[in-house]
Amino acid sequence: MNAKIVPSTPLGPVAVIWEGLPGEPRVCRVLLSKPGAPATARAAVLYPDVRTGSCREMDALAASILRFLKGEPVRFSLDITTIGARPAFQRAVLCAEHGIPRGRVSTYGLIAAHLGDRQAARAVGHALATNPFPIIVPCHRAVQSGGGLGGFQGGPAMKRALLEREGIPFDGAGRVAVARFHYS
Repeated sequence: MNAKIVPSTPLGPVAVIWEGLPGEPRVCRVLLSKPGAPATARAAVLYPDVRTGSCREMDALAASILRFLKGEPVRFSLDITTIGARPAFQRAVLCAEHGIPRGRVSTYGLIAAHLGDRQAARAVGHALATNPFPIIVPCHRAVQSGGGLGGFQGGPAMKRALLEREGIPFDGAGRVAVARFHYS
């Protein structure tokens, strides 16, 4: 396992854990910084044997993550991830979430309905809470049905900052204020 660190982003360091050979690397996990828990420290605890390493593909991914966190429109490919190793339901949720375009949001319930099970909103929330590829799979674009933020691995302030960078408006109570949710 290797780690590519994106040290100076507007939202703190990001650690990309990857495996494979240059030319065909696969991202196993993306770690975001949280208040009081920078991604670099979390990577050291979760992956004590990881070594810092990079290749052309990881350098390009790191540059894209930095651009994304600065608010630039970037669309990531799932081909660079190990998404195929995820359980079938989580893989379906992650693919549906990946399909939500920049500047749009959906709800956990609408994603569940899109996947064919209107009762699976909590399961969708859990699948996104354990998303190993935040940013690549933009799980910040899923919110509660009433417009509340819901959870996010980088914390609510980061989730809101990412949505604001994409032009999502908020009301005075801190809920997203959109006319229509994706998948509705």
